[in-house]
Amino acid sequence: MHVNVDTRLSPETRAGIFYATFFMSGGAVGAYFAIWLSGKGISSGDIGIISSLPVFLMLAINLVVGRLADRADDWRTVIIVGALLAGLMPVGLFFVDDFWGILLVWTLAVVPMAAIAPVIDAATVRMTRRNGSDFARIRAWGTLGFMVALGATGYVVAFWGPGAYVPFLVFVCVLRAAASLLLPRFRAPEHLTPQPVVAVAKKVSQVFTLWFTLPVFAFAMVMGTLLLFNTFAALVWKNAGHSEAIIGPLLALGALAEAVMMFAFVKLGKRFSARHLILISAVVSAARWAIMAFNPPLWILALLQLTHGVSFGFGYLGMVNFIANWTSEDMAAEVQSMAVVVQQAMSVIAVIGFGYLLQIMDAQAFLVAAAVCVLAAICVWQSLRIRAISAETESGPAD
Repeated sequence: MHVNVDTRLSPETRAGIFYATFFMSGGAVGAYFAIWLSGKGISSGDIGIISSLPVFLMLAINLVVGRLADRADDWRTVIIVGALLAGLMPVGLFFVDDFWGILLVWTLAVVPMAAIAPVIDAATVRMTRRNGSDFARIRAWGTLGFMVALGATGYVVAFWGPGAYVPFLVFVCVLRAAASLLLPRFRAPEHLTPQPVVAVAKKVSQVFTLWFTLPVFAFAMVMGTLLLFNTFAALVWKNAGHSEAIIGPLLALGALAEAVMMFAFVKLGKRFSARHLILISAVVSAARWAIMAFNPPLWILALLQLTHGVSFGFGYLGMVNFIANWTSEDMAAEVQSMAVVVQQAMSVIAVIGFGYLLQIMDAQAFLVAAAVCVLAAICVWQSLRIRAISAETESGPAD
């Protein structure tokens, strides 16, 4: 799919614009979606099902989408198709009010967006490596878009009332679809494809080794806890007595910490290998959830939100670099999609299980999330023991 764009904008700028809009819907969902569902009489257990069913369906099709993207003339085509579908489907929320109707529409809206997420990551990281630019800085614009939508959602609802929520959500989804048309070509011409400095997997079957899969599963566990946080944090904090006007900025604070970390990653990343970044992410996440389980006061919640740049940012960038370093370009989207499938499987378990744990344990259900992150840290530590970091890759986030 080819669309004429302003060539005065660099490929990095165009990708940054798309990332900014891509995560706006996530900000709008995190700030109010669970509260909106609760206002329609939907229980926290059913909220978990609505949030996790799209992820469950992606287990079946994500690898197919990644494989199709790798075989296309450019990854851009699949990204645009997915973004256009994800911009159209949320309109259906205007016409549904019950559990089954919302479940259907929400699933159709989320699946195409989730399908292209690993493709845009794989495509952008390859482009930046070829151009000598910084993937983390481009991805940081996604965090800023998420943060803007988080804050804006709270104020939109506070000013115009709950009825303004769905129109705002649809608006950010349509904006993302429009921004996809600006995306550059990502794939390198064959003669410009960089040669790897270390041995990499050239077939998908070659990544099925214990030292490689343990970090993948570890970050999937961390991501599962982060998704359940994004799904239920607003509801937990509202039940603890915090208003929507506070919840939005509080969530945005975590996004701000993430953005700052990503803009600084070019310096921070050189201090740690990719697997060490995932290990740090798991340890910090475990501490974050353990403290959050006891409904701390607002100022402590604010401090915990500042750790989000490490608990998510370190793990995410470590995972993207880990896969890019050890796989060839012609399987980039497929292996990235494979890692996301594992993340989605963990997320389905986490969100559904946490929804019911929340009914029993209230905020102390976060103690279970903390235990999961401890297990994730152990997995990365075992991977490091199995395959020590080689001297040639120790100087950067390459291992």
